Amino acid sequence: MRVAIDYTPALRQRAGIGRFTRGLVRGLASLATDLDILLVAGAERAPTDGPGQPFRMRRFPLGSRAMEFLWHRLHLPLPADWWTGPVDLYHATDFLLPPLRCRGAVTVHDLSFLRHPEFHHPALVRYLRDRIRGSVHRADLVLADSNFSREEVLALLDALPEQVKVVYGGVEEHFRPVLAEERRDTLDRHGLKEPYLLLVGTLEPRKNLGAVLEGFGRLRRRSHRHTLAIAGGEGWLGEGQRLRRLAEPMGDAVRFLGFVPDKDLPALLSGADLFVYPSLYEGFGLPVLEAMACGCPVACSRAGSLPEVAGDAAFYFETADANEIATVLQRALEAPDLLAERRRRGLVQAAAFTWEAAARQLLDAYEAALR
Repeated sequence: MRVAIDYTPALRQRAGIGRFTRGLVRGLASLATDLDILLVAGAERAPTDGPGQPFRMRRFPLGSRAMEFLWHRLHLPLPADWWTGPVDLYHATDFLLPPLRCRGAVTVHDLSFLRHPEFHHPALVRYLRDRIRGSVHRADLVLADSNFSREEVLALLDALPEQVKVVYGGVEEHFRPVLAEERRDTLDRHGLKEPYLLLVGTLEPRKNLGAVLEGFGRLRRRSHRHTLAIAGGEGWLGEGQRLRRLAEPMGDAVRFLGFVPDKDLPALLSGADLFVYPSLYEGFGLPVLEAMACGCPVACSRAGSLPEVAGDAAFYFETADANEIATVLQRALEAPDLLAERRRRGLVQAAAFTWEAAARQLLDAYEAALR
């Protein structure tokens, strides 16, 4: 059996869906399988590295955005498997299924653009809203990142329960506790000194970073002297500019690190007293698991899939407003025994999520669809 996997997000996106796709393919490469796997992507040069895996890659004749325009805006009946050659299953990894002659699988990572359209560009909301239902209904297999996302697909897109399977994300092996002397150079390069709190995420409204800044300001007024470090690339709707204005009164107590490469994250996570993740909607929440794998206690919201992923290993905000965030952070930071307990629980929780396990789930889903 031959399966084509759209690797475009892995090449085009450094974070988010790109990381998820890269992790799944690495997991597949570590397993023995009878499937013949082909990676496909657009023709343009990519900002991230190629797969570095034993799988072959085939490029479409045009760039990925041009192909998306032909498929999803002009609706030209140009089946993707014309270019892949004969395949039994084509897996679209980023929400939308192209025209196909073979069976199709599509990954729906979350439905925040339907639940919370205010968090996204209006044009993107219209684009996905008008096309996602058709993709799901044409697919033989729909993949969701969590049980929460699966329930969202069933509720909002009228998918059949037997059609929608869960494939969790995983944690890369290099996310592990880093000793103080080993992390010093990384912290120096990013201008960080302990003690600090860390938040990792794109600067976008859904991440609720403004509430963290307000809560952190209240925490400082209660005589706590941590720095808040925010690692994440610029997002949309002017959120980065708004957050920097909110942070101005706190001066050097808030540090915007910009996008931080994967290789630096374990050291930053290991040095933090607490990882803060106040997101208002998550389809999975990979940064929470990566923090736990590095031995960093986590304080996060109960939004979306986060309780499903973090289990009993996190401190939770019930409402994720600024006052509660400040209270939860203060309670955690002033209870060393409680922090140590969450650290131990987090290491156990993160160990249950590997890309090998995710790849096994994916192979089971492929084989069921192919049957």
